[in-house]
Parts: sequence; C-alpha cells; structure tokens
Amino acid sequence: MIRALLRRWAVDPPLVTALLLLSAFGIAMIYSAGVLETPSPVTEGAWLRQVAWLGLALVGFTVASRIPARWYEWVAVPAYVFSTILLAATLVVGTGAGTAEGVESFIDLGFIRFQPVEIAKLATILVLARYLGSRAEEPTQLRRLVAPALLAGVPLGLVVLQPDLGSAQAFIGILFATLYWAGTPVWLLVLLASPGLGLILSFDTLLWSGYFVVLVVYLYINRYRLFLVESVALVLTNLAAGTVAQPLWNSLARYQQNRILVFLDPNVDPRGAGYQIIQSLVAIGSGGLAGKGFTLGTQKQLDFLPEQHTDFIFAVIGEEWGFLGTAVTILAFGFVLARLVKLSQDSADPFAGLVIFGIFGLWLVHIFVNIGMTVGLVPITGIPLPFLSYGGTFLLMSWLAAGLVVRLGHEEP
Repeated sequence: MIRALLRRWAVDPPLVTALLLLSAFGIAMIYSAGVLETPSPVTEGAWLRQVAWLGLALVGFTVASRIPARWYEWVAVPAYVFSTILLAATLVVGTGAGTAEGVESFIDLGFIRFQPVEIAKLATILVLARYLGSRAEEPTQLRRLVAPALLAGVPLGLVVLQPDLGSAQAFIGILFATLYWAGTPVWLLVLLASPGLGLILSFDTLLWSGYFVVLVVYLYINRYRLFLVESVALVLTNLAAGTVAQPLWNSLARYQQNRILVFLDPNVDPRGAGYQIIQSLVAIGSGGLAGKGFTLGTQKQLDFLPEQHTDFIFAVIGEEWGFLGTAVTILAFGFVLARLVKLSQDSADPFAGLVIFGIFGLWLVHIFVNIGMTVGLVPITGIPLPFLSYGGTFLLMSWLAAGLVVRLGHEEP
C-alpha cells in the first residue's frame, strides 16, 4: 500500500526518491555547516529554514506534477515576460544581502525575499521548448539559432548586469541543451559558441591569432555548410569578442577579476581572493577516504570555509565524508541526470522532451560548476549545488522543475 501511495504521489519513484535523499542529505550538511566553535548567526538555524522551504517545495512539486502538459506550453510566454520584468526590477530595487559582494539578485517584499533569476531559468526553458518544439524544421542553419539565442540572451544579459556571473552560466547551459535536443548539429553549436571561446582566448594575443586563423580556414573549407552572410557574421562576432575583451575585463568588479586570476594561480592572493579555493582544497583533501565524521570537520568547525552552507557545501561533504561521500554524491547526481535523459528520449512530445532536457542542461551546469569551483577546475562564480546548498528560492524552483519533469515525462501527448 505504501509503495502504491508513493508511486501515485511521486509519479516517478526512482527519480523522486533520489531527489528526496539528496534534499535530506543537504539539510543534514547544512546543519553540520552550522556546528562551529564560534556560533554564526548566518549558519545557525539555517537547516531549520531549509526544512521549511523543503516542505513548501514538496507542495509545489505536488501541484506542478498534476498540471496538464498543455498548460505549461500555454503559460511559457507569459512566464518568460513576467520573469524578465522581475529581472529588470532587480536592477532597480534588488538587494545583495546574503549574496556575493556587489550582486543585487534578491527582491525583498518584506514578508518574503526571493531570487527572480531562479524563476527566469524555468521560464526560459519553457519558452525555448515552445519555440523550438513548434518549428517544422530542425535548427540546422546558423540563422535559425538567432531567435533562440536572443530568447536566452535577454535574461542572461540582465543577470550579467546584476552582476551574477554564476547564474548567467545556467542560461548558456539551457540554450545549448535545448538546441542540441532540437536537432542542432554539434559542429553548429561549436560555431555558435565560438565568440565566447574567442573572448576567452583574446587575453593572449598569440593564442587568439592562432584560433582566429583556424576559424577562418575552417569556415572556408566548410563554406558549403553556411551561407556567406553567416560566415561573415561569425568572423565579425569573433573580431568583436577580441576587441571588447579588455573593456569587458575592466568593467568587472575587482572581486570578480580576482576570482579569475586566482583560478589560474590561487597563491597569487592566498589571503584574499585565493583564500576560498585554498581552504576548500584543504578541507576536501583532509577528508581522505572516509572523512572525519559528521559535524567533525575541523576546517568547517573553525569557520575557515567561506559560504560553507551554500556555494561550498561540497567541501563540507568532502571533509566529513571523504572520497566515499563525494563519490556517492556525484553518483546520485549522475543517476538523476541519466533519468532525465531517459525521460527525454521516451517522450513522444517535442515540447516535453525539450523541457526535460533543458532542465538536464540547467542542473548539469549547476553541478559541474559548483563541484568544479570547490576543487579548482573552474573559477569561483557563486552557484549553488542542486538540492544540497542552502537557499529557499533555489530549492523551491528545483522541486518545481522536478514536478515538470515527472509530469511531462509520463503524460501521453
């Protein structure tokens, strides 16, 4: 009987059970993050607030998993417009409390404080799925990628202006995931991403020059694949990327520049911007095979780990549960992502498959970037780990996304 009730509520018991276990483990680790030698008002009691948000999130999941799929398609455009307005409003009335230095990502209504960007992520997935799912032909030409790129680019640009570079990466993941699932060839996605690669390489003149020559040669050899105007546009955008690199670097806040510099060498500023990654690596490395034990992490207890209940929760897991704990955590995320791919493949409805794979792209970026920044693989940008990091709006929207997945993945078109 219990199994029948679980199946009826969860719709997809394997996926929902994995997410419940991750959420419960997250609450336990948030509790551990608050066990310090000198209590902190920031982390103390955070786990109780996360429990309350989880209760609300499960209600949201229940509602979202009962709404007919067509309703999501109908609401896609209004939700996208509304979330874009909220993002714009954040630039005017936003507050940076509880976020990275200088980032205005919250709207405070007095009785509740929330992050519009989390709403915008789901809304962008829905509107991209509606647009791409309604196209008669697959987007196999560069010019057909312009509209989807603009749909993702508007909220991305507003988020960059906050400036929240971590969340901005999520929109890139959403765009490329939905385009891939819509049938865009990988080579065309690489060309679409080329201005971004050019922007990164432009900080070294020799590297950028070599890259630009390779790009031009490739476009010439494969000229039959693209219209002339598309090839010219790619060349011009890559030239523009190289031109704006220095002004863009100068426009970044000092702490953002430092985060990129210490990614290349944390010892450049070990007491400043490099402090986070150094302490994270020390914590994870000191965990060894099986860890120091629940609540017993010394780096965590002494409050050496910054943002240990949010962005660096994985470092707490590494210190207290060791290699085994981090491996199980990554495997759990791997199971969740694999389940999303399976549901996308099994879906006969293009809209449903695109939404599910868009959520796959969203969660994959969060998982890869968050874990990557704690072990020094990517620059620190401030992005939470799904279902584990502290954050009410993020947890709620993650469970709403799960509601969309199980509804769209199990509803016949």
